[in-house]
Amino acid sequence: MTKFLSTEVAGTVWKIVCEEGQQFSSEDDLIILESMKMEIPIKLGLKGTIVKILVNEGDLIEEEQKLLEYVVSE
Repeated sequence: MTKFLSTEVAGTVWKIVCEEGQQFSSEDDLIILESMKMEIPIKLGLKGTIVKILVNEGDLIEEEQKLLEYVVSE
């Protein structure tokens, strides 16, 4: 079952550091946001695989906006 990673802050997608199909661990930064001139790395804190990236670098995002779709590894 797929899940979605959402953001808790409004800002700009500064950099996407993952790819669709990529496996990630709890330590991996997936997306870096810029909000109020601060870079905010986004991690999931678990292991899984990226299914689909729903934003592009430079996109303005709102609070609770979905950033990517993923599945959790068991």
